[in-house]
Amino acid sequence: MPAPTETPLDTSRTWVELPDPEWDPETSPEGPDRVFRVDLTWLTSFWTCIFGRGCPGIYRDHPDDGCCTMGAHFTDEDDEERVAGFVDLLGPEDWQRRPDGATVAREAWVEIDDDGARKTRRAPGGACVLLNDPGFAGGSGCALHHLAGRLGREPLETKPDVCWQLPIRRSYRDVERPDGTSYQEVTIAEFDRRGWGPGGHDLDWYCTGAPEAHTGAQPVFVSARAELVELVGEAVYEAIAARCTELFGARKLLPLTVHPASRGVVGGRG
Repeated sequence: MPAPTETPLDTSRTWVELPDPEWDPETSPEGPDRVFRVDLTWLTSFWTCIFGRGCPGIYRDHPDDGCCTMGAHFTDEDDEERVAGFVDLLGPEDWQRRPDGATVAREAWVEIDDDGARKTRRAPGGACVLLNDPGFAGGSGCALHHLAGRLGREPLETKPDVCWQLPIRRSYRDVERPDGTSYQEVTIAEFDRRGWGPGGHDLDWYCTGAPEAHTGAQPVFVSARAELVELVGEAVYEAIAARCTELFGARKLLPLTVHPASRGVVGGRG
């Protein structure tokens, strides 16, 4: 499989800052306690997950694993316990590597890494133990993702936080204003290879910057609506969606920024 072409990590982008919808200027004239900083260039891109449809994985020697090669670290105890409830619902028809028996012990699918963090276990010589191989009758890919479809639920309910959030990145920082007041800045942006930490630069491929993955029928703010609502809430999502829609209209009049990977698709996207 030929290596995808990755566009530069640092390019011109269109950002917007949105005050918390709950902010009341009359009671808090100094400004909102929380501001959402949003990468509109990313959310109006045509990225889509192409797992099983040409995705070469993040390790060249595991092309069928997608981004599941290393397993998933849990955000916290609540994240692990939520996932555990759905692992208990997986039968052998759903999960290729399910151990025999009526119940599955936690240690069969959870391990502790060298830093003491809890994560999904990796199969010997392979990827996340919850990943089904190509050709498995229950469906290749994440067993928990398929379970969500069978139950009529969103995958964000059944999968670890890091899995359903990818490739959207939510981060926080405290910002001090010139008058000494401060607010929390919540950034919603693209999870590019740097989001993995220093090891991200060693990956053979990462999807958000490759035109091959910018072939979606809908922009990210539409296709990832459920994930964005879970990350920022309904009111903030509606404000973000309005800004994204306005940006699409403005591009007809002004040369505003289009994600370079979406532009790199044959025929262009904009």
